[in-house]
Amino acid sequence: MEDSNRITGTDRLELLHTFVRIVEAGSLSAAAAQLGGTQPTVSRRLQSLEKALGVQLLQRSTHTLSPTADGERCYERAKELLAHWEAFDLDLRGSAAEVEGLLRVVAPHAFGQDLLVRIVERFLVNHPRVRVDWLLHDDRALHDYIAAGIDCAIHVGELQAPGVIALKLSEVPRIAVVAPDLLDGRRLPEHPAELAALPWLALSTYYRSEVELTHAVSGAVELVAFQPRFATDSLYALRTAALHGLGVSVGSAWLLDADIAAGRLVRLLPEWQAEALPVYLVYPHARFYPARLRHFIALMKEALPAAIAEAAERSA
Repeated sequence: MEDSNRITGTDRLELLHTFVRIVEAGSLSAAAAQLGGTQPTVSRRLQSLEKALGVQLLQRSTHTLSPTADGERCYERAKELLAHWEAFDLDLRGSAAEVEGLLRVVAPHAFGQDLLVRIVERFLVNHPRVRVDWLLHDDRALHDYIAAGIDCAIHVGELQAPGVIALKLSEVPRIAVVAPDLLDGRRLPEHPAELAALPWLALSTYYRSEVELTHAVSGAVELVAFQPRFATDSLYALRTAALHGLGVSVGSAWLLDADIAAGRLVRLLPEWQAEALPVYLVYPHARFYPARLRHFIALMKEALPAAIAEAAERSA
């Protein structure tokens, strides 16, 4: 067990790191899992830090841990101190220093299951000592994620999140598609007004009862209104419903291009475009950022636009 009279500077950094992870994880067991240790070890480190500082940092109840007033101050200062130390260490050791540690990222379900995982793979290959917690959520409570210790979040769609840094990475082209069987031998629609006569699917995260289409050449805008027969908040469920012939859908080109190429779906009105969805990388303001986050941001800025552009070219 650590003795506060013998705790070195390095030991204190380790104790502070453990404390920050406990607060962000919400429990000793979760922190132990993230740190690759055991719950008794994490508990001993917490006790050693409290003894060394002479204050109680956490309120313990049957099921939860919550910071005391001293714990809140310690948490904020510890995060800042650890970031300073990492920046100092990296500066002294130079760019050859190996990036390491845990990076926690929130991403949308569909985007995070497919296109983005390929980029994360590159990141892990480039930085073998980094571990990634890849958390998939479609709700937009970004401040809740950041407050819980998420390093960054990938967000698709318009963003209302003051007080954070939102770096626009790219845009996701969206296309209108339908299963060939649903057309039942009829000619393809030639104008957005003809789409209202077909059954529709809605992706409730981005559209519910209307879609605005813009002509790529003339810039003319047409609003297509409908009552969807099937609505979902899942892009993959929308694609499946479209493949089963339940209706017209508007979805991300990167997901639907293979179905169009294989003839499972038909692209409708290719000269008319739904508004592309912006893609942001969101992270909190800080004086210093861990090297793993800086490298992840750099890779996302480079790789994501290229990946989306490549997928869009395949569906054009």
